[in-house]
Amino acid sequence: MAIKASALLERLVEGVMSLVEIPINALERLMGRKRVPYLFLAPNLVLFGIFTFLPIAISVGYAVTGGTNLFVTDRPFVGLDNFRQLLSCQDYSRPGTCQESLFWTAIWNTFWFVGFNVVATLLVALVTALILNRAMVGRGFFRAMFFYPVLLSPVVIGLIWKWFLDRNGLLNAFFEMMGVPPHVFLLEVGWARFFVVLVSVWFHMGFYTLILLAGLQAIPKDLYEAAAIDAASRRRTLFAITLPLLGPNLLVVLILLMIRSVQIFDEAWVLTNGGGPGTANSFIVQYIYQMAFGSDLRLLGLASAASVLMGVVLLALTLVQLRLARKTEEI
Repeated sequence: MAIKASALLERLVEGVMSLVEIPINALERLMGRKRVPYLFLAPNLVLFGIFTFLPIAISVGYAVTGGTNLFVTDRPFVGLDNFRQLLSCQDYSRPGTCQESLFWTAIWNTFWFVGFNVVATLLVALVTALILNRAMVGRGFFRAMFFYPVLLSPVVIGLIWKWFLDRNGLLNAFFEMMGVPPHVFLLEVGWARFFVVLVSVWFHMGFYTLILLAGLQAIPKDLYEAAAIDAASRRRTLFAITLPLLGPNLLVVLILLMIRSVQIFDEAWVLTNGGGPGTANSFIVQYIYQMAFGSDLRLLGLASAASVLMGVVLLALTLVQLRLARKTEEI
Protein backbone atom coordinates (compact mmCIF):
# COMPACT_ATOMS: atom_id res chain seq x y z
CA MET A 1 0.00 0.00 0.00
CA ALA A 2 2.84 2.37 0.85
CA ILE A 3 4.47 1.73 -2.54
CA LYS A 4 1.19 2.40 -4.38
CA ALA A 5 0.65 5.64 -2.43
CA SER A 6 4.20 6.78 -3.23
CA ALA A 7 3.73 6.01 -6.94
CA LEU A 8 0.41 7.87 -6.95
CA LEU A 9 2.04 10.88 -5.31
CA GLU A 10 4.85 10.90 -7.88
CA ARG A 11 2.35 10.83 -10.73
CA LEU A 12 0.38 13.66 -9.13
CA VAL A 13 3.52 15.79 -8.80
CA GLU A 14 4.49 15.05 -12.39
CA GLY A 15 1.03 16.07 -13.55
CA VAL A 16 1.19 19.37 -11.67
CA MET A 17 4.65 20.13 -13.03
CA SER A 18 3.46 19.37 -16.56
CA LEU A 19 0.66 21.89 -16.13
CA VAL A 20 3.13 24.49 -14.83
CA GLU A 21 5.42 23.95 -17.81
CA ILE A 22 2.72 24.98 -20.26
CA PRO A 23 2.60 28.72 -19.36
CA ILE A 24 6.36 28.80 -18.71
CA ASN A 25 7.12 27.43 -22.19
CA ALA A 26 4.68 29.93 -23.69
CA LEU A 27 6.43 32.80 -21.88
CA GLU A 28 9.83 31.56 -23.06
CA ARG A 29 8.64 31.51 -26.68
CA LEU A 30 7.11 34.97 -26.31
CA MET A 31 9.85 36.76 -24.32
CA GLY A 32 12.90 34.57 -24.73
CA ARG A 33 14.48 32.26 -22.15
CA LYS A 34 16.84 34.91 -20.72
CA ARG A 35 14.07 37.43 -20.03
CA VAL A 36 11.64 35.15 -18.18
CA PRO A 37 13.51 35.30 -14.82
CA TYR A 38 13.15 39.09 -14.81
CA LEU A 39 9.40 38.70 -15.12
CA PHE A 40 9.29 36.74 -11.85
CA LEU A 41 11.70 39.16 -10.18
CA ALA A 42 9.73 42.22 -11.27
CA PRO A 43 7.24 42.33 -8.32
CA ASN A 44 10.05 42.18 -5.75
CA LEU A 45 12.12 44.71 -7.67
CA VAL A 46 9.15 47.09 -7.83
CA LEU A 47 8.53 46.80 -4.08
CA PHE A 48 12.24 47.17 -3.37
CA GLY A 49 12.36 50.30 -5.49
CA ILE A 50 9.26 51.81 -3.85
CA PHE A 51 10.39 51.20 -0.26
CA THR A 52 14.17 51.65 -0.71
CA PHE A 53 15.27 53.73 -3.70
CA LEU A 54 12.27 56.07 -3.70
CA PRO A 55 12.75 57.11 -0.03
CA ILE A 56 16.46 57.68 -0.74
CA ALA A 57 15.59 59.92 -3.68
CA ILE A 58 13.03 61.83 -1.59
CA SER A 59 15.56 62.26 1.22
CA VAL A 60 18.12 63.68 -1.21
CA GLY A 61 15.39 65.99 -2.54
CA TYR A 62 14.70 67.33 0.95
CA ALA A 63 18.44 67.67 1.63
CA VAL A 64 18.90 70.18 -1.20
CA THR A 65 15.82 72.25 -0.36
CA GLY A 66 15.00 74.65 2.47
CA GLY A 67 12.04 76.18 4.22
CA THR A 68 9.44 74.54 6.42
CA ASN A 69 6.95 73.35 3.81
CA LEU A 70 6.17 69.64 3.82
CA PHE A 71 6.10 68.83 0.11
CA VAL A 72 9.36 68.92 -1.82
CA THR A 73 7.72 70.78 -4.71
CA ASP A 74 6.82 73.65 -2.34
CA ARG A 75 10.32 73.99 -0.91
CA PRO A 76 12.95 76.38 -2.37
CA PHE A 77 16.11 74.89 -3.81
CA VAL A 78 19.17 75.73 -1.65
CA GLY A 79 21.77 73.38 -3.13
CA LEU A 80 24.39 72.24 -0.64
CA ASP A 81 23.57 74.88 2.01
CA ASN A 82 22.21 72.29 4.46
CA PHE A 83 25.42 70.25 4.16
CA ARG A 84 27.53 73.39 4.61
CA GLN A 85 25.55 74.28 7.74
CA LEU A 86 26.14 70.82 9.19
CA LEU A 87 29.84 70.75 8.33
CA SER A 88 30.60 74.38 9.25
CA CYS A 89 32.88 74.18 12.28
CA GLN A 90 35.99 75.92 13.63
CA ASP A 91 37.20 72.91 15.59
CA TYR A 92 35.49 69.58 14.96
CA SER A 93 36.72 68.21 18.27
CA ARG A 94 34.74 70.91 20.10
CA PRO A 95 31.07 70.80 19.11
CA GLY A 96 30.48 74.19 20.74
CA THR A 97 32.46 75.89 17.97
CA CYS A 98 30.26 74.38 15.24
CA GLN A 99 27.24 76.03 13.67
CA GLU A 100 25.21 72.90 14.37
CA SER A 101 26.62 71.99 17.77
CA LEU A 102 23.93 69.38 18.44
CA PHE A 103 24.87 67.57 15.23
CA TRP A 104 28.54 67.29 16.18
CA THR A 105 27.68 66.39 19.75
CA ALA A 106 25.62 63.53 18.32
CA ILE A 107 28.50 62.59 15.99
CA TRP A 108 31.02 62.31 18.82
CA ASN A 109 28.55 60.48 21.06
CA THR A 110 27.93 58.02 18.23
CA PHE A 111 31.68 57.54 17.74
CA TRP A 112 32.33 56.63 21.36
CA PHE A 113 29.27 54.41 21.47
CA VAL A 114 30.31 52.54 18.31
CA GLY A 115 33.81 52.00 19.68
CA PHE A 116 32.75 50.61 23.04
CA ASN A 117 29.69 48.74 21.81
CA VAL A 118 31.42 46.98 18.91
CA VAL A 119 34.35 45.76 21.03
CA ALA A 120 32.17 44.69 23.99
CA THR A 121 29.50 42.95 21.90
CA LEU A 122 32.05 41.16 19.72
CA LEU A 123 33.98 39.82 22.71
CA VAL A 124 30.86 38.76 24.63
CA ALA A 125 29.34 37.10 21.56
CA LEU A 126 32.60 35.27 20.80
CA VAL A 127 33.03 33.96 24.34
CA THR A 128 29.36 32.95 24.50
CA ALA A 129 29.59 31.14 21.15
CA LEU A 130 32.72 29.26 22.27
CA ILE A 131 30.97 28.14 25.46
CA LEU A 132 27.73 27.13 23.74
CA ASN A 133 29.68 25.19 21.10
CA ARG A 134 30.97 22.79 23.73
CA ALA A 135 29.11 19.68 24.85
CA MET A 136 27.09 20.64 27.91
CA VAL A 137 23.82 19.80 29.64
CA GLY A 138 20.94 21.99 28.43
CA ARG A 139 22.90 23.48 25.55
CA GLY A 140 19.78 23.98 23.42
CA PHE A 141 18.00 25.74 26.28
CA PHE A 142 20.88 28.17 26.87
CA ARG A 143 21.16 28.90 23.13
CA ALA A 144 17.47 29.81 23.05
CA MET A 145 17.75 31.97 26.19
CA PHE A 146 20.68 33.98 24.83
CA PHE A 147 18.81 34.59 21.58
CA TYR A 148 15.47 35.42 23.18
CA PRO A 149 16.14 39.19 23.82
CA VAL A 150 16.66 39.68 20.06
CA LEU A 151 12.97 38.82 19.54
CA LEU A 152 11.78 41.65 21.81
CA SER A 153 11.01 45.20 20.74
CA PRO A 154 13.73 47.82 21.43
CA VAL A 155 11.11 49.94 23.21
CA VAL A 156 10.24 47.02 25.50
CA ILE A 157 13.94 46.50 26.22
CA GLY A 158 14.36 50.17 27.09
CA LEU A 159 11.34 50.18 29.39
CA ILE A 160 12.44 46.99 31.19
CA TRP A 161 15.91 48.32 31.92
CA LYS A 162 14.59 51.76 32.81
CA TRP A 163 12.32 50.16 35.40
CA PHE A 164 15.30 48.17 36.66
CA LEU A 165 17.62 51.22 36.94
CA ASP A 166 15.14 53.90 38.01
CA ARG A 167 15.36 55.74 41.34
CA ASN A 168 12.52 53.56 42.64
CA GLY A 169 13.50 50.57 40.49
CA LEU A 170 14.44 47.01 41.26
CA LEU A 171 18.19 47.60 41.58
CA ASN A 172 17.80 50.40 44.12
CA ALA A 173 15.26 48.31 46.03
CA PHE A 174 17.91 45.61 46.33
CA PHE A 175 20.47 48.19 47.49
CA GLU A 176 18.09 49.47 50.17
CA MET A 177 17.63 45.90 51.44
CA MET A 178 21.43 45.68 51.76
CA GLY A 179 21.60 49.03 53.57
CA VAL A 180 23.16 50.87 50.60
CA PRO A 181 21.69 54.30 49.76
CA PRO A 182 19.83 54.42 46.43
CA HIS A 183 21.56 55.75 43.34
CA VAL A 184 20.13 57.59 40.34
CA PHE A 185 22.11 55.82 37.62
CA LEU A 186 20.47 57.39 34.58
CA LEU A 187 21.06 60.96 35.75
CA GLU A 188 24.86 60.69 35.85
CA VAL A 189 26.77 60.89 32.57
CA GLY A 190 29.21 58.07 33.28
CA TRP A 191 26.63 55.61 34.56
CA ALA A 192 24.12 56.50 31.85
CA ARG A 193 26.65 55.87 29.08
CA PHE A 194 27.77 52.63 30.70
CA PHE A 195 24.24 51.28 30.89
CA VAL A 196 23.41 52.33 27.32
CA VAL A 197 26.31 50.16 26.13
CA LEU A 198 25.41 47.36 28.57
CA VAL A 199 21.78 47.25 27.42
CA SER A 200 22.81 47.26 23.76
CA VAL A 201 25.25 44.38 24.34
CA TRP A 202 22.64 42.38 26.26
CA PHE A 203 20.00 43.07 23.63
CA HIS A 204 21.95 42.25 20.45
CA MET A 205 24.65 39.76 21.44
CA GLY A 206 22.37 36.74 20.89
CA PHE A 207 22.08 37.46 17.17
CA TYR A 208 25.84 37.75 16.69
CA THR A 209 26.43 34.72 18.90
CA LEU A 210 24.25 32.72 16.50
CA ILE A 211 26.38 33.80 13.53
CA LEU A 212 29.62 32.88 15.29
CA LEU A 213 28.15 29.60 16.54
CA ALA A 214 27.29 28.64 12.96
CA GLY A 215 30.89 29.35 11.97
CA LEU A 216 32.25 27.27 14.84
CA GLN A 217 30.10 24.30 13.92
CA ALA A 218 31.35 24.50 10.33
CA ILE A 219 34.98 23.97 11.40
CA PRO A 220 36.01 20.33 10.68
CA LYS A 221 36.43 18.26 13.84
CA ASP A 222 39.44 16.52 12.26
CA LEU A 223 41.54 19.63 12.82
CA TYR A 224 40.88 19.58 16.56
CA GLU A 225 41.64 15.86 16.70
CA ALA A 226 44.96 16.45 14.93
CA ALA A 227 45.76 19.28 17.35
CA ALA A 228 44.98 16.99 20.30
CA ILE A 229 47.32 14.33 18.90
CA ASP A 230 50.07 16.97 18.64
CA ALA A 231 49.38 17.92 22.27
CA ALA A 232 48.47 21.50 21.31
CA SER A 233 47.20 23.60 24.20
CA ARG A 234 43.73 25.13 24.19
CA ARG A 235 45.21 28.58 23.72
CA ARG A 236 47.23 27.51 20.69
CA THR A 237 44.22 25.66 19.24
CA LEU A 238 42.11 28.78 19.68
CA PHE A 239 44.58 31.10 17.93
CA ALA A 240 45.86 28.63 15.32
CA ILE A 241 42.62 26.90 14.29
CA THR A 242 39.43 28.42 15.69
CA LEU A 243 39.95 32.16 15.16
CA PRO A 244 41.56 31.93 11.67
CA LEU A 245 38.78 29.67 10.36
CA LEU A 246 36.18 31.84 12.08
CA GLY A 247 37.57 34.91 10.31
CA PRO A 248 34.77 35.32 7.71
CA ASN A 249 32.10 35.11 10.40
CA LEU A 250 33.97 37.57 12.59
CA LEU A 251 34.20 39.97 9.65
CA VAL A 252 30.45 39.77 9.01
CA VAL A 253 29.70 40.31 12.70
CA LEU A 254 32.10 43.26 12.86
CA ILE A 255 30.53 45.09 9.92
CA LEU A 256 26.96 44.35 11.01
CA LEU A 257 27.82 45.54 14.49
CA MET A 258 29.28 48.81 13.21
CA ILE A 259 26.25 49.50 11.02
CA ARG A 260 23.82 48.67 13.83
CA SER A 261 25.76 50.75 16.33
CA VAL A 262 25.70 53.82 14.10
CA GLN A 263 21.90 53.46 13.91
CA ILE A 264 21.38 53.27 17.69
CA PHE A 265 18.19 55.06 18.71
CA ASP A 266 15.18 53.19 20.10
CA GLU A 267 16.44 51.59 23.29
CA ALA A 268 18.76 54.52 24.11
CA TRP A 269 15.95 57.04 23.60
CA VAL A 270 13.58 55.18 25.93
CA LEU A 271 16.22 54.31 28.52
CA THR A 272 17.68 57.82 28.86
CA ASN A 273 14.49 59.89 28.41
CA GLY A 274 15.53 61.29 25.05
CA GLY A 275 19.32 61.14 25.23
CA GLY A 276 19.98 62.40 28.77
CA PRO A 277 21.36 63.45 31.01
CA GLY A 278 21.54 66.57 28.86
CA THR A 279 22.97 65.51 25.52
CA ALA A 280 25.32 62.82 26.88
CA ASN A 281 23.50 60.05 25.02
CA SER A 282 22.22 61.99 22.03
CA PHE A 283 23.15 60.06 18.88
CA ILE A 284 22.99 60.85 15.18
CA VAL A 285 19.62 59.18 14.54
CA GLN A 286 18.14 61.08 17.47
CA TYR A 287 19.41 64.34 15.96
CA ILE A 288 17.69 63.45 12.66
CA TYR A 289 14.47 62.66 14.50
CA GLN A 290 14.53 65.86 16.55
CA MET A 291 15.20 68.07 13.52
CA ALA A 292 12.43 66.45 11.49
CA PHE A 293 9.73 65.64 14.04
CA GLY A 294 10.84 66.60 17.55
CA SER A 295 9.83 70.28 17.46
CA ASP A 296 7.21 72.57 15.97
CA LEU A 297 9.80 73.98 13.53
CA ARG A 298 10.45 70.94 11.35
CA LEU A 299 13.84 71.39 9.70
CA LEU A 300 13.40 68.61 7.15
CA GLY A 301 16.32 69.87 5.06
CA LEU A 302 18.85 69.56 7.88
CA ALA A 303 17.42 66.20 8.96
CA SER A 304 17.60 64.83 5.42
CA ALA A 305 21.14 66.15 4.92
CA ALA A 306 22.22 64.44 8.14
CA SER A 307 20.56 61.19 7.06
CA VAL A 308 22.30 61.37 3.67
CA LEU A 309 25.66 61.81 5.39
CA MET A 310 24.90 58.86 7.66
CA GLY A 311 23.89 56.80 4.62
CA VAL A 312 27.21 57.61 2.94
CA VAL A 313 29.07 56.42 6.05
CA LEU A 314 27.07 53.19 6.15
CA LEU A 315 27.69 52.65 2.43
CA ALA A 316 31.40 53.10 3.05
CA LEU A 317 31.28 50.49 5.82
CA THR A 318 29.51 48.08 3.48
CA LEU A 319 32.12 48.61 0.76
CA VAL A 320 34.86 47.97 3.31
CA GLN A 321 33.13 44.72 4.22
CA LEU A 322 33.00 43.60 0.60
CA ARG A 323 36.63 44.59 0.07
CA LEU A 324 37.88 42.75 3.13
CA ALA A 325 35.73 39.70 2.34
CA ARG A 326 37.18 39.56 -1.16
CA LYS A 327 40.73 39.76 0.19
CA THR A 328 39.94 37.01 2.68
CA GLU A 329 38.68 34.75 -0.11
CA GLU A 330 41.81 35.42 -2.18
CA ILE A 331 44.03 34.43 0.74
